[in-house]
Amino acid sequence: MRSNSLLAVTLALSILSCRAAEPASEPNAPAAPKRLTLEQTLGLGDKVDFAGELPKYAWAADGVHLEFTEGDKTVWIDPATWSESAPPPKEEKAAPKVDGSLEAALTAAGVEEALAKKGRVRASAGDGKLVELDGARWWFADGAARKLADASGGALELDELSPDGAHLAFVQANDLVVVDTATGERRELTSDGSADIFNGILDWVYQEELYGRGDFKGFWWSPDSKHLAFLRLDETAVHDFTVIDHIEKGHFRVKSEITRYPKVGDPNPVAALALADVTGPANVRWVDFSHHAAAEPLVVRVEWAPSGHLVYMLQDRIQTWCEVQRVEPATMAANTILREQSASGWVNRPESPTWLADGTFLWLSERSGYRHLYRVTTDGTLVSTLTSGEWAVGALEHVDEAGGQLFFTGTKDGAVHRNLYRVGLDGTGLVRLTGGAGSHSARWNPARTFFLDRWSTLAEPTRLALRDADGNLVRELGQAVPADLATYATSTSELLEIPARDGFPLDIAVMKPVDVEPGRRYPIWISTYSGPDAPSVSNSWNSSSWNQFLAQNGLIVLTVNVRTASGKGQAVIEQCYKRLGLQELADLEDAVAWVCANRQGDPARVGITGGSYGGFMSALAMTHSDKFALAIAASGVFDWRMYDTIYTERYMSTPALNPDGYAATSVVEHAANLHGHLVITHGEMDDNVHLQNAVQLVYALQKAGKDFEFVLYPQSRHGIGDRDLRNWDRRMTWDRIQRYLLQAPTTP
Repeated sequence: MRSNSLLAVTLALSILSCRAAEPASEPNAPAAPKRLTLEQTLGLGDKVDFAGELPKYAWAADGVHLEFTEGDKTVWIDPATWSESAPPPKEEKAAPKVDGSLEAALTAAGVEEALAKKGRVRASAGDGKLVELDGARWWFADGAARKLADASGGALELDELSPDGAHLAFVQANDLVVVDTATGERRELTSDGSADIFNGILDWVYQEELYGRGDFKGFWWSPDSKHLAFLRLDETAVHDFTVIDHIEKGHFRVKSEITRYPKVGDPNPVAALALADVTGPANVRWVDFSHHAAAEPLVVRVEWAPSGHLVYMLQDRIQTWCEVQRVEPATMAANTILREQSASGWVNRPESPTWLADGTFLWLSERSGYRHLYRVTTDGTLVSTLTSGEWAVGALEHVDEAGGQLFFTGTKDGAVHRNLYRVGLDGTGLVRLTGGAGSHSARWNPARTFFLDRWSTLAEPTRLALRDADGNLVRELGQAVPADLATYATSTSELLEIPARDGFPLDIAVMKPVDVEPGRRYPIWISTYSGPDAPSVSNSWNSSSWNQFLAQNGLIVLTVNVRTASGKGQAVIEQCYKRLGLQELADLEDAVAWVCANRQGDPARVGITGGSYGGFMSALAMTHSDKFALAIAASGVFDWRMYDTIYTERYMSTPALNPDGYAATSVVEHAANLHGHLVITHGEMDDNVHLQNAVQLVYALQKAGKDFEFVLYPQSRHGIGDRDLRNWDRRMTWDRIQRYLLQAPTTP
């Protein structure tokens, strides 16, 4: 069965060479390739497969064998000898429900509702289980159940057991509480929680821009379970923002939603960091930030080192520096491990240190202008530079201290490619482990003696291979064969590097129309994001039926990595500093000009679309350029003074320090310069980029006497969640493409 892999590769390559053909004139000639319908791009009607499936290989449960599944048959394969064997019988897993002894214990404790119906196990530690039942938390151990907390004082949020299971921490009514699981003793570590004071729980801007969307947890257990570090955010001075739901079900009144949301230049939440001792009397001590008070510091990361020290990272409000501090819990004595600083841009929130057994740590830094790995001591002394050059490390994948080496992803062989590399802990012996052009991902066996290499290019569907620890090819395992690539008229994207007006090399992808004719010009459609360090082009297979639909209907589909979203390093990315959108727009213009000069693009029929930052770029293209005929701008920030502090001030500083930058990049202030046809779309309940952005732009365009369209999506947030509304948006987009691009006059 594995011997068919070469045939699969050959078949896929032959499929890729297929192009649309004219209707056959011979009676027995094959039928012309099929054409997509708009409904198919929405997932409706006949399904279309332009992705294909790989042979089903995975590492087996023993961590040694490869497991191969075909139909209902599964075999295990020794990767060293390629000998096959039958997998061992599967062990029967216990049912996910809690056993009857817990139900009996809960019944004995006076809980009438059966756990199997409404309860669930949230966590385990040793022989104990933390159970949620009707909003309460129960601890079940030694055949008995004990209620630790209930929702009578407010909902229990973010509950987490200490590593040893001896304590449960949670937030209730914005106060941080710890309960002893053995005794049920409750200790409130804070008592000032309110609508203004958040203890152990993050506010909107901290979770959105620093700790990760949806992650509101603001406390951290020490490895020895003796201490709890937590953030306190004082929101007193932070302004409210209200979003409205006009489609509240059940009645015709509106429903309001109020969030503390700091817009640029406004007060931020005031952050404080505390350390609580949970093994004795409640004892909360505060880390001293007074020496940085004037910088309005942000606490951007908190964690524990294996040594038992508390480590936190502090940045100034506009994020031009970052200090890494280490605190001794017993004395609260702190020392600065290191400081990152930028004189020409901003400092991105650093990754966590990777601690080594000798007390040193691995550190990812952009201090050279490119993201590289360093080995550092706890007093900040540089032990060794592990990587260097005008390229960037992506992620640290694995550290083999015994073997003296580490593994990471990076762009050493090109910013649009992704590869796996290995280097010694002394910085010597850098080698690439993945072979062939394209974007690779590796899945290792636990012993790290072999890995599955999955990769693709813009021109070839996904492939799978087995490689040894040195990256040597052991065996090709197959290639995905998209089922419909041969039956539908399709076009293949061309990956190119072109010069911008100043000579900077831009990576672009161009998909020409299926039925391209020499000498004829075609409209161009660009989908973009273009936000800082967020590339759109990668050398990987794209199975989009929407792009193929556009190519079938006579459009050039263009994707551009503007330099500030190119993956080419911080030295390049920060060219957008204090002037978001302007360099990006110039690069988009240059890409359009190149396609018009070299790939039959029509300069009079260029369209652009995008959401969020891409919505900003799409609208900016219509007010700051005359090179675009159509833009559909979704959920855009149309004046950066309307967006949040932490994201915006990182790139733009504050309006007080950079008034000219805010004015120059405002779509609202330049509404009178509108060229072409602009469609503005926005979610009614967008709590990220507020509807206010669209309303401000609509008002400015009306005042300027400009023609445009505005589309509102009720109950939608930052993106359209309702499938029916998404489908309506796609149909609207296609209609505008036909009206303003396909049916518009063609440039001679």
